[in-house]
Amino acid sequence: MRHVPVLCTALALIAVTAGAPALAAETENARSMFGLVGMELAFLEALALIALACVCVPLSRALGMGTVIGYLAAGVVAGVGLSISFTRDPEELLHFAEFGVVLFLFVIGLEFRPARLWEMRGTIFGRGLAQVMTCAALLTAAALIVGLEWRVALIVGLGLALSSTALVMRGIDEGGERNSVFGQTAIAVLLFEDLAIVPFLLLVTLLAPSGEGATLADNLRATAIGIGAIALLILIGRYALDPIFRIVARTRTPELMTAAALGVVVFAALIMAAAGLSYAMGAFIAGVMLAESSYRHEVEADIEPFRGLFMGLFFVAVGLSLDLRALADNWLIIMLAVPVTVTLKGVGAYAVNRAFGTPHPIALRIAFAMGQHGEFGFVLFAAASAALLLPGDIASIVVAIVTLSMAISSQSERLYRAIVRQPARETIDEDYTDAEGTVLIIGFGRVGQLVAQPLLAEGVPVTLLDHDADRIREAKRFNERVHFGDGRRADVLSAAGAGTAKVIVVATDDPDTTLEIVRIVRRKFPGAGLQVRAHDRIHAVRLAGEGVPNEAIMRETWLSALALGGLTLQALGYADGDADDVIARLRKGDTERLDQQITVARDESGREDIIAMIAPEPVLKR
Repeated sequence: MRHVPVLCTALALIAVTAGAPALAAETENARSMFGLVGMELAFLEALALIALACVCVPLSRALGMGTVIGYLAAGVVAGVGLSISFTRDPEELLHFAEFGVVLFLFVIGLEFRPARLWEMRGTIFGRGLAQVMTCAALLTAAALIVGLEWRVALIVGLGLALSSTALVMRGIDEGGERNSVFGQTAIAVLLFEDLAIVPFLLLVTLLAPSGEGATLADNLRATAIGIGAIALLILIGRYALDPIFRIVARTRTPELMTAAALGVVVFAALIMAAAGLSYAMGAFIAGVMLAESSYRHEVEADIEPFRGLFMGLFFVAVGLSLDLRALADNWLIIMLAVPVTVTLKGVGAYAVNRAFGTPHPIALRIAFAMGQHGEFGFVLFAAASAALLLPGDIASIVVAIVTLSMAISSQSERLYRAIVRQPARETIDEDYTDAEGTVLIIGFGRVGQLVAQPLLAEGVPVTLLDHDADRIREAKRFNERVHFGDGRRADVLSAAGAGTAKVIVVATDDPDTTLEIVRIVRRKFPGAGLQVRAHDRIHAVRLAGEGVPNEAIMRETWLSALALGGLTLQALGYADGDADDVIARLRKGDTERLDQQITVARDESGREDIIAMIAPEPVLKR
């Protein structure tokens, strides 16, 4: 969250660049405020946007609604409360800010290596296509029923069929479910939606009213030119981009590499524009062509700040361009439309996933998680409005629908739990009179069981604690005594012997549960040594922030992954000693890097804030 002011400052500077020509044209009749005119006044107006964004974005994030809603709110407030050049002509700012969409699709292209797309083709292009088209059909039919013209209804249906990648992925990451059936399925559909925005934007160009009078020959000529432009771009990307970046990299000038990356995006966008296609299509193709390049990660790192800046500016411009009078006149329609469209989208997602064989609970959860509309809707509706395909009042209404659906999406998981009505966890009457272990292990799952083995083999007195009744019954088959209890309760830990244990091992599998237990142990039982299982690197940083010593934190896959890497080196012909040296070097470097990251992010506690604070570093070759 601390990066928001920096982001807003750069955002405003870009806005000044966009608004400066209009202000410079008013040299004689320039407006004056506090004695400021021309460029000085432009900076004052930019400062107003900075202040609004710095208030609205952190507030929106604190409420769990994300940065997109914050930027939209900043634009709306600016449109209502300020009389500046941006509010008088928001379309100009919106048109300029669309470069953020271009950069966004370029970054998406970088993530879609042709080989990866081919591996996931079944799930992405099968289930993803079916879900998006089913939801779009339902929503388009609803738009037709209320009387919208068919082209307008189609664009509305397609835009509302797309989910918020940012919100869904945040929920998956926070729950640690990237590798679950739910996570994998949702990610596949989101990947298709990321791809689908490209042809959707192309469809806007084809359906735009300006193309109605074209003859068959004109259409064929335009199609041929478009195909030729795409082929040219693919050839340039295939044979020219890598040599260009190789030459630039040899200069060892970081800003030149950044300029080259931006130049590639602009060049690809201009080729598509010259062929009558969208800027976004060119940027996406350029990204895909660079996806296999050895410079992909560096290019993505160079582009990412600009993408974030322009996308933030884009959403502010969307908020500025909202027709508030249309919203006021249609507030009842909007309030009724949000639950209807979200329900239709959820029904479509559920039906498709059930048809593909997904179990009922997972299909229902996908329906709730992906029922909201997403930021791609803003992009599509803005493009359709600029192409005179979507009337201004309707554009404002559908943007409001998307905004409200994203705002309420934070409650989707809670609503899912309420509807599913999962049975209460089974409890067991527990007697802790025999809980006298020197070591207390909290969590007897796949990690806790392995932790206990060497201790039990050496005859160390161990007390095992878990809150899963089925797991406890299963342990009895192997003559293991596991006590039932919730490790998040101080009284349970005390009864289980935490006050007298020399070492407490926290081996629970949920990161948030682990953090909660660690806080209790640190506060109530400071005399015990503490060893903690970390879910991943970010979780390790969060644990260190709670006061757990670095050497007492173990990432659950770290040592096993290093060992597997060492075996792979041996399989390639490395001598055992050489492979061990490589692993030792990497282990030492990773430990030092983690220590540095813990120091840098020590004041942060949220997962996203920590991710923003620590930058990934490439493995250095010898």
